Amino acid sequence: MIKKKYIIPIFIPHIGCPVDCIFCNQKKIAREKAPTEEEIRQDIRRYLSYFPNNYADEIAFYGGSFTGIPKEQRKRYLEIANEFIEEGHIGSIRCSTRPDYIREDVLDDVLKYPLKTIELGVQSTNNEVLKKNHRGHTVEAVENAVSLLQKSKIKLGLQMMTGLYGAKPGDDIQTAKDFIRWKADFVRIYPTVIIKDTLLEKYYEKGKYNPRSLEDSINIDGDIYRLFYAHDIPMIRIGLQSSEDIQPSLVGGPYHPSYRQLVESKIIDDFFGPKIKEMPKGKLEITAPRVFFDGLIGFKGENKKKWKRAFPKKQLSFRQGEHFAIETENSRYQFSTKEVMACD
Repeated sequence: MIKKKYIIPIFIPHIGCPVDCIFCNQKKIAREKAPTEEEIRQDIRRYLSYFPNNYADEIAFYGGSFTGIPKEQRKRYLEIANEFIEEGHIGSIRCSTRPDYIREDVLDDVLKYPLKTIELGVQSTNNEVLKKNHRGHTVEAVENAVSLLQKSKIKLGLQMMTGLYGAKPGDDIQTAKDFIRWKADFVRIYPTVIIKDTLLEKYYEKGKYNPRSLEDSINIDGDIYRLFYAHDIPMIRIGLQSSEDIQPSLVGGPYHPSYRQLVESKIIDDFFGPKIKEMPKGKLEITAPRVFFDGLIGFKGENKKKWKRAFPKKQLSFRQGEHFAIETENSRYQFSTKEVMACD
């Protein structure tokens, strides 16, 4: 069983970001003002009170470009985190930032502290897509940042956005392949959604940008999921996190509170649908590991309902088990997780 990881999130707003990407409105997804030192201490103590043994594995500075905020302010944030680490309440520090804010002098500065993980908001590895979305950096900047972080032995996380303005499905697949080539330690996949008060919203209103449908987005992100799974790269998030703050700000795009489950359900349906069809009439018991059981059943039981409609002469039942499998009255067919969830 995978040990649960306890993380204290500290959200840093737009400070540190030199540009406004066309899809971004940080005020809608984080604090409008940078947290004070006392607010950070309060947040840390509050989270620690929730966790077993008053301990967190990491404190994570999310939201803005952490390595781009003013040096003294960044130093104070790191020193506060380090106080709790030295007291034995937190294991290490992680942060998210822009690729063009990874430089040798910055790394020399932040690595004086137990900063073990850095996530880069890459979004795309197509220079034309980056330019159209006002990212303010190139793919070359990403490659340089990845190289510096790997030399520093930092755990590397890479974030990508699918369906960006100007991006084709092939561009998104190529971004995933580049992440694999760079040997990311983990990734996040965010389908592009339209947030109020962004330039992307204006493009949408003028008909200049058409977001992907939920179905198309799930299909493309499913292909990307299979690629990452085939190369043993953990996907720590797929889809925008559901929150009371973000949902009223959504204008359009492939948002769903259970987006990851929809992606995994589609992959499992693609694999098991044809397998069930090949099986003889009678009782069929379909098994999935606990972590994939919701994906097997489908959101609101959609896979289960679909298969029962498609195969009315087969008595289907579902349960959690150690492996993916189909068991008939006379035989058992077992499949590896990679066989089901990865690409061919």
